[in-house]
Amino acid sequence: MAMPYPFTSLLLLLLVVPLSQAANQSPLPLGSLPAVPTLPLLQALQTRAPGSPGWQAGPASGQPLRYMLNLYRRAADREGRPRRSRGLGTNTVRLVQASSHGGQPWAGRWYLQALTYHMEGQPEAEHLLRATVVYLPSLSLARSRLLCALELVVASEAPRVLLSPTARPRHGWAEVDVTPYLVLGNSSMGSLALRHVCVRAGRAGGHDAPVAPGHPFLLLYLNDTQAGLAPLAAEPHRHRRDTGTLAHDLPNYLREQGGEKSDCSLRPFPVSFAQLGWDHWIIAPHRYNPRYCKGTCPHLLRYDYHAPNHAVVQSFVHQLVDASVPRPSCVPYRYSPISVLMIERNGGILYKEYENMIAESCTCR
Repeated sequence: MAMPYPFTSLLLLLLVVPLSQAANQSPLPLGSLPAVPTLPLLQALQTRAPGSPGWQAGPASGQPLRYMLNLYRRAADREGRPRRSRGLGTNTVRLVQASSHGGQPWAGRWYLQALTYHMEGQPEAEHLLRATVVYLPSLSLARSRLLCALELVVASEAPRVLLSPTARPRHGWAEVDVTPYLVLGNSSMGSLALRHVCVRAGRAGGHDAPVAPGHPFLLLYLNDTQAGLAPLAAEPHRHRRDTGTLAHDLPNYLREQGGEKSDCSLRPFPVSFAQLGWDHWIIAPHRYNPRYCKGTCPHLLRYDYHAPNHAVVQSFVHQLVDASVPRPSCVPYRYSPISVLMIERNGGILYKEYENMIAESCTCR
């Protein structure tokens, strides 16, 4: 079935929009306008977009989506910038849905469902740090309550192992650490087998229609070493003091530091994923604002511009020696990552942090 939003057409629409129109979020025109450089985040997402090979996912919904949205809001702000206190300890979190097998799960008051999590085809650049299975240990019904647990199926003939939550449930959710079983037990098989066991508990005579609890889902916390991704334990901002030192060595250079103004500054450049037709698989953020630097650099580069020594010399050459030598240009100095929550081609949900995607300050070079 043909996809309603071919990637190539959408990317062309983005690349021809002028910066002024993007800043005002006006509709993307279908004209022959000058192209601007491809936005780096869209290049990174190109291989994951609908229409790429193997895409077969539908829209995400239900408990897994709500859980990942809560995880995203704890880890990033509305613009997608990772929070300093996000506590994930990694740049990638992948949610793997279970495939169920077996017949009717209900037998009287008991619910028994065999589940398998397939992990074949994981990228080689993604290194597993830890894995947890998330489930609801308790579910309220009209007249009773479901109490649930998980059992690890090591082999068909071996006794099942009851898995215990690693901490008290958070907002009703419980997490079970299954990292040792993936690394030592089932890693060669590329799958994890569990049994979801629930019992209906309530007052005598109370009766509820059988309601299937949501399937537990597997979370893989991964360190993706692919180029362009935020490194593990990356600092949100890097402070450098190896530039601009020549300014302190030149006599009277800072004498006029308060006298000249510069309009070299950050400018907005928002791109809405809804405009691109990507909002059905990019869950958050709703838009990408990489921003850019524009404006004239001052004749005298103050230290707070963090300009390199070469730019300081170039500014002096332009002003005092040869006016044909261009003045330094206004360019980004510091960047921050962006966190993206998206649907994968197989229906899983992926949280990923991309490095150096949002300009945070400007300098002159």
